[in-house]
Amino acid sequence: MSAVVTGIGVLAPNGLGTEEFWSRTLDGVSGIGPITRFDASRYPVRFAGEVPGFAARDHLPGRLVPQTDRMTQLALTAADWALLDAAADPGDFGEYDMGVATAASAGGFEFGQKELQNLWRLGPRHVSAYQSFAWFYAVNAGQISIRNGLRGPMNINVAEQAGGLDAVAQARRMVRGDTPLVVTGAVDASLCPWGLVAQLPNGRLSTGDDPRTAYQPFAAGARGHLPGEGGAILVVEDAESARRRGAPHLYGEVAGYCSTFDPAPRTGRPPRLAAALRGALADAGIDAGAVDVVYADGAGVPELDLAEAEAIAEVFGRNGVPVTAPKSMTGRLNAGGAALDLAAALLSIRDGVIPPTAGVTGPDERYGLDLVTGARHVRVGVALIIARGYGGFNAAMVVRRCPPAAPRPARAAAVIQGEGT
Repeated sequence: MSAVVTGIGVLAPNGLGTEEFWSRTLDGVSGIGPITRFDASRYPVRFAGEVPGFAARDHLPGRLVPQTDRMTQLALTAADWALLDAAADPGDFGEYDMGVATAASAGGFEFGQKELQNLWRLGPRHVSAYQSFAWFYAVNAGQISIRNGLRGPMNINVAEQAGGLDAVAQARRMVRGDTPLVVTGAVDASLCPWGLVAQLPNGRLSTGDDPRTAYQPFAAGARGHLPGEGGAILVVEDAESARRRGAPHLYGEVAGYCSTFDPAPRTGRPPRLAAALRGALADAGIDAGAVDVVYADGAGVPELDLAEAEAIAEVFGRNGVPVTAPKSMTGRLNAGGAALDLAAALLSIRDGVIPPTAGVTGPDERYGLDLVTGARHVRVGVALIIARGYGGFNAAMVVRRCPPAAPRPARAAAVIQGEGT
């Protein structure tokens, strides 16, 4: 049973909607700039990737807005767009035929901070009753399910950056387990003081003073990454079921997946990222030579970039495959980042183009990567996406062009055309 992506909904720092995001990504347009959602002047990190021009009331019922965190408002909108793109009307499916599998790094940070401030300043009577669920890391899946009447299986992953791929892999398992359609992917948003402070202790955020150069994965001047918000929600279906109902798009097949976990730093054992890449290829039944592009995790931290480059070289050879990290234009979106990379990989397959790692004008030669720094027009049949979460989580996923539908048996076709009995 083949699981394919039939719908994509994107909200990213460099574009509202799939096509706007994709056009700007191919043009190298960055969505990274000064933080505007709060006064960041006293923080060491002052730049981020903010989703521009999004007003929740333009996309959602007014009653939902005070109940939900910005993360959930973005996720609900992306899910609406993905289902519309897939032409999947829940009313056309059986009651339990549509499921949900999403990922989130933490939950509704901004909503939670606001209500905690109300508690400290004004007392418990001023804390919203919606705090009971708006902060929860599982809330996106629940709200997507409620809004669209999706009563099939539900799954939530909490694995930071790697979670976006883990959620889609779970969706594939659900489709193989006879759930015809699953809404999946990830959207995160925690650009508030509480959310930023929570990320500072890891020492990986860039404190650069120029948004154009503060986040440069695989560059000689790499100094860390920048945070961001947004992500992608996808519709994953059984291929034959999607064809039977006349789905307008089959963006690609979710062909392979593998996750691994790095050993503790002081054990002396090697990292397990290369094993994840090999496992995803094996799951897809292909060898490394079949891959046309690798969407890298691109931490922007020299030692982490080197470890990823070594894993890629171990599997593909030095300079053995085109590598790109378009998140240089959005920042790292926590769980939403890998889902957005997956959406971009599917669009690469559709349009035959690899987007650039924008802002990197001088790739560091020691990494041994064929780093794409300008849009490269090539046929893309197979893409591999890498994601690494904080603490040692690794995930890799292979997507490939959907094969043409198998021809119907001649007699069956004749019967359908009225030429037989």
